[in-house]
Order: sequence, then structure tokens, then C-alpha cells
Amino acid sequence: MRKFAFILAVLAMAGCSTSSEGNEDAFPERPIEIVAPASPGGGWDMQARSVQQSIIQDDQTDENVTVVNQPGGGGEVGWQYLLQQDDPHIVSVNSSLLLTGNLLGQTDLHYEDFTQLGMLSTEWLGIATHADAGFDDINEVLDELREDPESLSISVSPSLGSGNHLSFVQTALEAGIDPEALNFLVYDSGGDAINPVLGGHVDILVNSISDMVEQYEAGEVDILAVSAPERLEEFEDVPTLQEEGIDVVFPHWRGIMGPPDMTEDEVEAWEEMLSSAVETDQFQTDLENNDLDQLYMDSEETEEFLEEEEAFFEEIIEEVELAP
Repeated sequence: MRKFAFILAVLAMAGCSTSSEGNEDAFPERPIEIVAPASPGGGWDMQARSVQQSIIQDDQTDENVTVVNQPGGGGEVGWQYLLQQDDPHIVSVNSSLLLTGNLLGQTDLHYEDFTQLGMLSTEWLGIATHADAGFDDINEVLDELREDPESLSISVSPSLGSGNHLSFVQTALEAGIDPEALNFLVYDSGGDAINPVLGGHVDILVNSISDMVEQYEAGEVDILAVSAPERLEEFEDVPTLQEEGIDVVFPHWRGIMGPPDMTEDEVEAWEEMLSSAVETDQFQTDLENNDLDQLYMDSEETEEFLEEEEAFFEEIIEEVELAP
């Protein structure tokens, strides 16, 4: 299963500058385009705009830096667009869907088709219910599902194979529940996924913590557990899955990648720009405002991380027989 020594070490070093010295090449030479493979709003768009504003604040270039939304297909449209480019000034945000879409046979795209430039951040997932659902903790939910896996409906987004979905699949496996028997309902976005829970039409919500803060603070939902390795500062009263006896830690990460066949000099220029941008006040404020942890890795570290993540997701997908 997943190894967390590396990811926890990176989280511990967040805030330590990793920028390099002496890249003398003139880059960028023209405007930068950051693709958000989704509509405005939501995690991919937020991350793209955070990088945009951080590069601008860091004053590393006089060139324009723009965000272009390319929604559709759970990232497929934006990533296919990037695949056709041969310009290192065009990059895209990614996430675990880049891995799971291929493993599930939903796309031929693979992370090795692109030039991985860096990992940026991670957020943590929460398992929540409507405040009036009557569950005191996550084990009461799991006990009911263990007795009857179809008794509760579970809202996830944006697709089967997403981090939201697979985090609950892993939770079910650890709890001795057959995830294939569970009643998952799929919605296009985190915002769409929460509405039926608020309306009392769906029982369980698995979503990014940042997508349910407002409803949690308003007392509309109860967050029963989070997928973090330790309690989150903003949610100190919410236990981790591990505290509840479920050995699951599940980060929901986002990175940035370029088109195929970028040169070493182009990769180094992006590494220098990104490693500096993630230390700006803008980026750090965006992390805090969206309940994210910094997870910066350079290109080589990102390749190693994605190889490990692919093996982790493949193990879950094969165990649950999700793949075709």
C-alpha cells in the first residue's frame, strides 16, 4: 500500500525555500498560459489562479501570465489540449485523475506523456453527513454499511476513480466492507455533490474539506473524519480516520505539468520559477484560505511520487475490480 514517509517529509519541509541559483537563460520569452482543466471555481481552477498570481507577485517575469479554462471529461479536454502543444510556456494543473483515468480505461493519457514540472499542494478529504443524520462518529456509519452495504447512499465527485471515490473505497476495504456493493452517486463537482446531502436526499458525502467548510461552520453538516495523518488545525474537533481505528491516510494532491519533450533547460527554468513562487505570500495565503498543505516537489521528485501513486491506485482498482 501507499508509503507516506516521503510525503510527510515534504509537508514538514514546506516553508523552507527550495529555489535554485543561476539560471541565466531568458525564460519566459512570451506570455505564460496555465490551463485549468475545468470550469471556473473548484480545485483545479483555484490552483491554476494561485500559481498565476504567485508568479506575478514574485516578479520573475514581465510577460503576461493567464489562466485558460478547458473544462470537460474529468480533465481530459484540458490535458488533450496540452498534449498537442510544443510550447513550454503552456502548462496545466493536474491531479490523481491523470493516473486513475488511465488505470480505469477511461483515457489513453498517461502521466509519462507529459513533462512533469512539480507537485504543488495537497488537501485532505472529509467524510460527512447531514447534521441531523444521527451519526455520532464514522464507525457508526461503517457499522451500518457492514451490515447492509446498500443502506446508505454516498455522494462523490467528479467520477468513479476520483480521489473522493477511492478514498472511501480504501476506507471500506480497511473496515471489512465490500466496496463493490456500496451505493455511490457521482456528481460533476464538489459543489454539486454536497447539495443532495444538504437536502437530505443522499446520506454520506466524501469531499474535499475546503468544499464543505461553509456548511460545517453553519452547522449544516457533520464531518465525521478526515483523511489527514493528524488533526487539522482548522478542524481540531474532527478525528482522523487513523484515530478512529481505520488505517487510511489519503492526500488529494495537485501538480503542474508541461507538454511533451520539454528540454532540461526549460524544465530547470520552470523549477526555479515554481520553487520561488510557492514561497510567496500570495501562495501561502491561498494555501491557508483553502485549507491546503504545501507539497512542493521538483520535476524528478514528482516523477518518483507519481510512479508510487500509480502503483497505489492500481492496487486499489484491481482489488475492487474497477478496471475493464
